[in-house]
Amino acid sequence: MATFYFERETRTPNSECYTVLANENTVGRVDIHFATPAVHATLNVMDGLGNEDIQDLIDTIDEELIDSVGVTREEIIVHVHQGRDLGVFSTRNFEGEHDAGPHHMS
Repeated sequence: MATFYFERETRTPNSECYTVLANENTVGRVDIHFATPAVHATLNVMDGLGNEDIQDLIDTIDEELIDSVGVTREEIIVHVHQGRDLGVFSTRNFEGEHDAGPHHMS
């Protein structure tokens, strides 16, 4: 069983986003949205993470990220997606190009 830990990427008044790590390797990303009476989360994990590890990760998210905020909630709804990371894309011009289209950030 992997030991998961989190690095916060961003926080808003009603949501948070974390990179998910295990053994110093990125294994996913979780976006958490605090709504009443439910907390909604989208969990993206890398290929190779099994169902048992995913359930352990969801339990860890609940204990370390959601419970620690202290919000009152009746349930947690988690949408899980599994695949490979294609990179980070942005509409901002990072490479000095003049077009306004999306750019891949390597």
